[in-house]
Amino acid sequence: MNDPFARLPEAAAFTVTSTSVEDGAPFADAQRSGKDLSPQLTWSGAPEGTKSYAVTVYDPDAPTGSGFWHWAVADLPATVTSLDEGVGDDTGVRLPEGAFQLPNDARLARYIGAAPPAGHGPHRYVIVVHALDVEKIGVPAEATPAYLGFTIAGHILGRAVLTATAEN
Repeated sequence: MNDPFARLPEAAAFTVTSTSVEDGAPFADAQRSGKDLSPQLTWSGAPEGTKSYAVTVYDPDAPTGSGFWHWAVADLPATVTSLDEGVGDDTGVRLPEGAFQLPNDARLARYIGAAPPAGHGPHRYVIVVHALDVEKIGVPAEATPAYLGFTIAGHILGRAVLTATAEN
């Protein structure tokens, strides 16, 4: 299977953990379609000079030719090192001040749970915390996660990755 970061510039690794997701294991029901609770995330060891973070959840195995973006959060302050489960709801009011959600590929500014097509086989859900060298990335709130990815590419100092799976 393809590596979604193979064509991106290398970045320092740091650590992300979760009480909702075990790296390499299937998503819990809470993170799947229908419940749609964004996973709890905690990160540490970001590179020196980190001024903000972005968080993305991406399914590179979706049968679209371009994958499927489930969640994208921009402008998380550098002082923030965790997100509670469920902060990616329709309101986004539990996100840290200044942070915002971009519309996912369902065009909803929220987390949308895993829902691979029945019989399509296992899908990977790549959860990434990106450490950035700018306080504000400067993308509009209505931008796509792909545009966020394009914009942050030149500002990534580090990357912390967890991968969950799901199959129907």
